[in-house]
Amino acid sequence: MKYMHQTIIFIASFFLAFVSLADNTKADTPPLVRYDSIHHPTIAPNGMVVSQNKLASQVGADILKQGGNAIDAAIATAFALAVTLPRAGNLGGGGFMLVHIEETDQQFALDYRELAPELATRDMYLDDKGDVDKQKAWFTHQSAGVPGTVAGMYLAWEKWGSLKWKNLLAPAIRLADKGMVVSYDLGTNLQRRQERLSKNPITKHYLYKQDGTSYQAGDILRQRDLAKTLKRIARKGAKGFYQGKTADLIVADMQANEGLITHADLNNYKAVIREVVSGEFTVPGTEDLVDNYQIVSMPPPSSGGIHLIQMLNTLEHLPLKEQGRDTAEGIHLLVEAMRVAYADRSVHLGDPDFYDVPLEFLISEDYGKKIADGINLNQARKSSDVAPVTIAKKESPDTTHFSVVDKFGNAVANTYTLNFSYGSGIMVKGAGFLLNNEMDDFSSKPGVPNMFGLIGAEANKIEPEKRMLSSMTPTIVTKDGKLKMVIGTPGGSTIITQVFQVFLNVTEFDMGMSEAINAPRFHHQWRPDMLFTEKDAFPAETNAALEKLGHKIKVRGSGKIGRFEGVLVLPDGKLEGGADIRGDDSAEGY
Repeated sequence: MKYMHQTIIFIASFFLAFVSLADNTKADTPPLVRYDSIHHPTIAPNGMVVSQNKLASQVGADILKQGGNAIDAAIATAFALAVTLPRAGNLGGGGFMLVHIEETDQQFALDYRELAPELATRDMYLDDKGDVDKQKAWFTHQSAGVPGTVAGMYLAWEKWGSLKWKNLLAPAIRLADKGMVVSYDLGTNLQRRQERLSKNPITKHYLYKQDGTSYQAGDILRQRDLAKTLKRIARKGAKGFYQGKTADLIVADMQANEGLITHADLNNYKAVIREVVSGEFTVPGTEDLVDNYQIVSMPPPSSGGIHLIQMLNTLEHLPLKEQGRDTAEGIHLLVEAMRVAYADRSVHLGDPDFYDVPLEFLISEDYGKKIADGINLNQARKSSDVAPVTIAKKESPDTTHFSVVDKFGNAVANTYTLNFSYGSGIMVKGAGFLLNNEMDDFSSKPGVPNMFGLIGAEANKIEPEKRMLSSMTPTIVTKDGKLKMVIGTPGGSTIITQVFQVFLNVTEFDMGMSEAINAPRFHHQWRPDMLFTEKDAFPAETNAALEKLGHKIKVRGSGKIGRFEGVLVLPDGKLEGGADIRGDDSAEGY
């Protein structure tokens, strides 16, 4: 049925494009589906939800069909993912939501990142030798930050929701209580993680069969304790999680396992609305054909928005279009911009409530030009020769992202996570959800990389009630004051560079959303000094040319460099949903 559905969409899209041409549409208007492309996008006129799971995308699309707006659909999708995608969808984690309100042309950055508990200390993960105890930082109750997801979703509903709160949780409750059919993606993923997840008896009880075996595709998975938790949230809003029985279950689990989160931590948690970080990107051309795009993304404690704009500012001064998308010379330019951004990230980014982040300097056009001026078009620099800029004083691949656009033109880009795949691997007894291990996103020891190889310093040190630094980069793009793109991806440290590349694929290289998402991707993050590429991403001669330029290449498996979800507004106003072919991702529109 999936392929029949896509075929019908393809035929309908071709017919619409043909009729449009018959109506004297300009000859240079790109068709909805191109014959020279293997990518057949999902196209719909009224609304679109793109997520990492088909059931969750359908939940969001159904909310849109019921008259809900993009925020309603995003909330419903988020709670559905907590059931259908346990490795990343969550109640026990946190993230960021970017909201575009069409009527007022306003954008808002909703920060519901986790907080360090009050009992957290600067050196809490260092052993007697002063080394980071990775087991403690990754796989214990002490690795959990105070969850923010429920507070974030509830604040979004209070500010911008239109349907009843309980209606937005009803689909997730039904999926958890009545059970869902296990997909091939979920079944194989649980099987691969069985040894780690079975170390915790509560997690083993919830995610595996009574005989200890893994669920297979086609089995029914019921999560009744999770359904009870969702029902309490549906009845009482955020208080149904941060107070009452669910809070009691969390704290009891912490106390039984030397965890840090207390009732006070839960009761005091607040999601925050911050000012977006924004910039412009101009695609070069003749004077009357120059395209100006406005980029809106997440501010700190996400590093994503700042460094996305920093890299785009750099690229405006480099001959990317002339060099080409998949040439060694074009890849080289992007990598050199990435290298500097991640060097700056290591020193200058942290929670703005605790550290004075030099945001304006980092996203300034002057600094972008300075970076570009220092890039040799014919030779890669060594990362050891690239230092974070000196300024005068004044995330696991199994994060998940979804993009939503409604018929009113409102949009949501939301990225949230447990950090590692399945977080700490620890589930709350009686509550049925996984705990995050986001405390590892702090700098446990300056100069020592975290799980994703990212290096931090004083700006991101552990402090009570502080939000840990993130790479999550939910992004909204407008052009001439009109919504153009809603994009984002999971991928840990690779998130920023993937949003960077997909944005350029659409704007610089005239790709549709599906084609832009499914094009080969690569990543560089300063340290280690390595260019990571997908398997078979580029031909041997391109790799050889990159090595000749001085790049060290390391291949990563498919899906290890992002799982992108995006929506593109087409010239005729219809919506193109792009769901990554690297996984079980799904675009659902109407």
